[in-house]
Amino acid sequence: MKKEEEAEIDRLPIDLLAHIFVFITSFTDLAQASSVCKKWKVGVKQSLARRENLSFAGWKMDDDSTARLVGYAYSLRELEMYSLFLFSSLSFSMSCSRSRWGCQISDNGLYRISLAKCIGNLISISLWGLTGITDKGVVQLISRANSLQHLNIGGTFITDESLYAIADSCPQLKSIILWSCRHVTENGLLFLVNKCRKLESINLWGTRVSVDCFIGLLTISPALQIKPEGVLLNVGVAAMLPVV
Repeated sequence: MKKEEEAEIDRLPIDLLAHIFVFITSFTDLAQASSVCKKWKVGVKQSLARRENLSFAGWKMDDDSTARLVGYAYSLRELEMYSLFLFSSLSFSMSCSRSRWGCQISDNGLYRISLAKCIGNLISISLWGLTGITDKGVVQLISRANSLQHLNIGGTFITDESLYAIADSCPQLKSIILWSCRHVTENGLLFLVNKCRKLESINLWGTRVSVDCFIGLLTISPALQIKPEGVLLNVGVAAMLPVV
């Protein structure tokens, strides 16, 4: 009976296997399926090649596993890689950056991911809370993501160097989250908004820029939506104050 069941499974065409595997969201399950036999391994690879989005949220991923999976995903359009943060009274703790939860990606991982065939077609990337990355890795990745429209790089230690690379490489950018990126400055933000003319929304919660910076951003792009929204009220009040 067991041999007959195995024979029935073996008759499934690879295309059908790949179609079935597309619906598996657990990377652990995909890894187990890939180890069943050579045919299933090919089916798993083909299923990854058909995916338009990959989310590693909640998964313990390292450079090797992440780069390998992204490398198989030729049709990828959206990529989420982020770590989980602990929040307390509207502030976050960097202590969780070394926790066992979420992606543990380094600059080397971003470099390897940047070599994947899908990178030039990505429209959305999330690097939320990846405290192990620096400008070096971000610049490597972003310089090839020329179709990017949405970027979440909040909770990282990037500086203006990354903003300059984003501005030069992502002309289609529509939204960017810089939540608590405390090392970016007014110069980098002004450069970004000035070059990314399609930018519609920017999240600057927790950054260390002044109200004057917000006024400068709105001067360049009056329709720009800046978050947190409360800052806009202060900007509006400042704009109405008489010049002494």
